[in-house]
Amino acid sequence: MLDLLPDLFDQYPQELQLINLPWQTFGQHAVFSGQIVTVKCFEDNSKVKSILATPGQGKVLVVDGGGSTRRALLGDMIAQSAVDNGWQGIVIYGCIRDVATINTMNIGVKALGVNPIKTDKKDLGEIGVNIEINSIEVKDGMTVYADLNGVAISDTALVL
Repeated sequence: MLDLLPDLFDQYPQELQLINLPWQTFGQHAVFSGQIVTVKCFEDNSKVKSILATPGQGKVLVVDGGGSTRRALLGDMIAQSAVDNGWQGIVIYGCIRDVATINTMNIGVKALGVNPIKTDKKDLGEIGVNIEINSIEVKDGMTVYADLNGVAISDTALVL
């Protein structure tokens, strides 16, 4: 299905919340969904790296990077780790780098933009906490849906 979100919003308008931002799409999967695992971090991708090194079948990492565009929270090596560990996708409220390489990978990625500068590594951040992106509360265990139309979340998995 190429246009997942329009169909979901037609069928479940009360169950979905749109995270209305100018998302850019990367990776080979423009359409992806899964159970949310949250990370909150600011210009330090240590927690992003550690969680994507764990099994992620059926899961999507949603990262609250504070909307910062000064550093990239995801690069090709961490993205490859996500692919190797079966993650469905990654949504980053911030930037990524190594875009040409990530675009060849078997994963879906949404981010605000790109920046070639890596983050500091101070092992700062939190995993599995409630986060807020563009005034939408995102909780660990919710479900996220992404396609070229945007990013939306629901409390439970929805079926078309």
